[in-house]
Amino acid sequence: MTSVKARRGYRTDPFTDLLFNALLGFTFLFLVAIMFMNPIAKEGIINLKAEYIISIAWPDGSPDDVDVWMESPRGDLLWFRNPEAGLLHLDRDDRGALNDTLEIDGETVTNPLNQEIVTMRGIVAGEYVVNVHYYASETDQPVDVTVKVEKINPFLEVVYYKTLTLAQKGEEKTAVRFKVAANGDVWGTNSLPKQIVTIK
Repeated sequence: MTSVKARRGYRTDPFTDLLFNALLGFTFLFLVAIMFMNPIAKEGIINLKAEYIISIAWPDGSPDDVDVWMESPRGDLLWFRNPEAGLLHLDRDDRGALNDTLEIDGETVTNPLNQEIVTMRGIVAGEYVVNVHYYASETDQPVDVTVKVEKINPFLEVVYYKTLTLAQKGEEKTAVRFKVAANGDVWGTNSLPKQIVTIK
């Protein structure tokens, strides 16, 4: 026959039981909460893939309108009325001072930046032509245009950078012609004139 003392050794304290059950309950509730938590919505996020970025810029605040025109090796012609030409995409068409102001909370905000941006979202081997066109002028003055070609992959590399002057409205200049190899390397950079603008 076991003694009362020995039997007490196998008994648990009611407080310990309560504590253990409360811990189990909290663990269960925590797991249920994790199961029903909504993941962060990633809808609407677009991962843009670009091999090259071509940008043109002219003085901030200028009311004049300069356009970029680009021709691909296949003869695709990109401009503001044809913003998608093969793998070329006109991501930003700037019209000088037009549409540069917006109203936020009753306050007028002006964006002085004048810049057009083209992305090349794949590689087609051959020669590309980048022209700038003095489309509209409010100042009737020459305008300096900076042209930059950047290779994005596998790392950022400035392939071409130059500033040229457009003397008057309607003038078109070839900023750069460059050849792209099948592996994405650039060679044969030059500025030999080629007219590709179809409007004046």
